[in-house]
Amino acid sequence: MYPLKKFFAHTHQGPFLNVNEDDIDVDLIHNLAIIFDGLGGAGLGDRCVAEIKQIIKNYFTKNGTDPNATFPFFYGPKYLLEGNAIINAMKYAHSKIFKNNRDLPMDKRAGASAICAYIKGPILTFVSTGNCISLLLRNGILETINYPDSLDMMSVDEFNKHSFTSPMSGFGLFEDLSINVREVKLFPDDLIIMLTDGIYSRITKKELRYAAQKKTDQLENLAQELISLANSRDNLDNQSIILLRF
Repeated sequence: MYPLKKFFAHTHQGPFLNVNEDDIDVDLIHNLAIIFDGLGGAGLGDRCVAEIKQIIKNYFTKNGTDPNATFPFFYGPKYLLEGNAIINAMKYAHSKIFKNNRDLPMDKRAGASAICAYIKGPILTFVSTGNCISLLLRNGILETINYPDSLDMMSVDEFNKHSFTSPMSGFGLFEDLSINVREVKLFPDDLIIMLTDGIYSRITKKELRYAAQKKTDQLENLAQELISLANSRDNLDNQSIILLRF
């Protein structure tokens, strides 16, 4: 097992907006890290994210370590017990939000993108939906773990991708919650990076790798450098980042 050596997490409304629809949660007791990007507007997206986070944490902390737990929405034998618990927690939260949205006019509906990550021994399980991203820096090589499920593939190049980050999946959007599940075996000195589009959409992968290599052990400085770089390129969105150093 390679224990978590340090972490840094930050969320902010960004340089323009007054309300932060993003959110983060790093729960060291339950080895859980979650990053959210809400949608719906002020008073909708932020409240929706808070509700989703509470549902996921309540469900996961109750069932995530119970070997006798039942999983009413999904069970995948190739995933860890805790991975199945996260998937079911996310699907349960989605069912609540989607049901609420059905009875509301379009301008009152809300949803969210998210990545949930759980540490179990040397295995880190990621479950994502929507347009957040997670990456792994190992031995100087930066690899994407969870790709954003967005219109990004329609962008012409890395310099206009900020216009194509609308999520193609997420909590509350469609009847079925589309998810991506990845399990990563950890090694010493691994750095996990989780971002919302207020940061990653304005930064190239080469720039992200260069900054991360320089400041692998200076997590707060790394986060501030990435945020500042995104804002220098006219970012107006909320911004969230989670950094996990093993």
